[in-house]
Amino acid sequence: MTNSIAQASGHSAALVPIAAVIAVATLLGLLFLWLRQPPLIGFIVAGVALGPTGVGLIANSDSVALLAEMGVVMLLFFIGMEMSIKAFILSLRQALLVMGGQVLAAMLLSIGIAAVTGASSSEVIILGFIIAISSTVVAMKMLEDMGMLRGETGRIAVGVLIAQDIAVVPMLIFVSGLGGGEIDYVGIAVKMAIAVSLLAGLLWWFGRHVKIKVPFAERIEDKIEILALGALALCFTAAAVSGMAGLSPAYGAFLAGILVGNSTLRSRVVPVIEPIQSVLLVVFFLSIGLLIDLHFIWDRLAEVLLVSLMVIAVKTVLNIFLLRKTGSNPQTALIAGLSMAQIGEFSFVLSAAGYSAGALSDDMFRLSIAVTAVSLLISPLWVSIMHRLENMANGGLETYRHMLGRAYAHELNEVSRGRDALARAAIWLRLRYRALRLSIRHRGGDG
Repeated sequence: MTNSIAQASGHSAALVPIAAVIAVATLLGLLFLWLRQPPLIGFIVAGVALGPTGVGLIANSDSVALLAEMGVVMLLFFIGMEMSIKAFILSLRQALLVMGGQVLAAMLLSIGIAAVTGASSSEVIILGFIIAISSTVVAMKMLEDMGMLRGETGRIAVGVLIAQDIAVVPMLIFVSGLGGGEIDYVGIAVKMAIAVSLLAGLLWWFGRHVKIKVPFAERIEDKIEILALGALALCFTAAAVSGMAGLSPAYGAFLAGILVGNSTLRSRVVPVIEPIQSVLLVVFFLSIGLLIDLHFIWDRLAEVLLVSLMVIAVKTVLNIFLLRKTGSNPQTALIAGLSMAQIGEFSFVLSAAGYSAGALSDDMFRLSIAVTAVSLLISPLWVSIMHRLENMANGGLETYRHMLGRAYAHELNEVSRGRDALARAAIWLRLRYRALRLSIRHRGGDG
């Protein structure tokens, strides 16, 4: 009896940090929402503040890591459900070209970073994958806030983001095979070929055929419990089978999401699953905060900031360039390119996979986590830029220089006024200096 009471007391005490984390995450999420920024930034900050290198209220435990992995699985399941295959096929050529260019440029950039940090060849590959991926959640939130998600800009950006999310699957397979001893390139190639073939076949089938008719759909379409359990069962069963087959749990979840999204029960399942997915996604971003090592960032602050700013700047310019070269107009390329400038949430998954496989060193793992987190935390500045450019994008401006000049006209005017004031002050000081010299000379002459 005494042991039972002690155990109950221990469990109750363990609930205290959980309650604190949920409360802080909610408050920070609301704060960033009030600031018209993605709430996920608040969730990451909550994880950093309460994690091992913050106040130490919670540790990066295995249970949190498990929930975070479930969050990733649910995110891909939901992306698969929400993906419009016909719309994706329409933008497939441009999406694949842009995504391919992003991966190639990211590899070149990671080689440059490796030259500075001394990374190995396997780390160069993983860093390239990490840099290439943008945040689907952040980018879609930005475009939605601007009312552009359903327009041409949103269609193109979402097409590229989905192509990146799909590319994460073979990336994970490849990264997982990099660790330990000799790399089995043949085995990795076979797994990637199987994954791409299954996905291509599924997209081809649903692009040509009608939706799947679920048996007894009319009997269960109003049963929320059955819909939720059935969807979760399909999601995690597919993830487990895919994981055991050596592909990736996220890949199986994505395929399961496509199946549900192209069934007659899609409209019923989405609102039921969305709250569950949101909760697990919050845990995922909290776990990101737990992984961030504040001591590491502080000790190598200049390096982390330099790499972060370099990555964001290069990705911004590259995205705009690739979108322009593949047919988008300047305004669309600018807004879509800015929305994809940050490093994405799946980069954390790639980092963790590389670290678990032994292909990523401890310092490089912490650097990749830090740079990815900083790029996400800086994303509110990108939101601000996009809001400034929102009206400009609809004004038919011919050049980016003209657009940026109009967007920052107030700041440029203030700088101009400040420059004029400094010039007047300099003239006044110069005149006073000359008058003082003449006065000194005059006095000297009188003497």
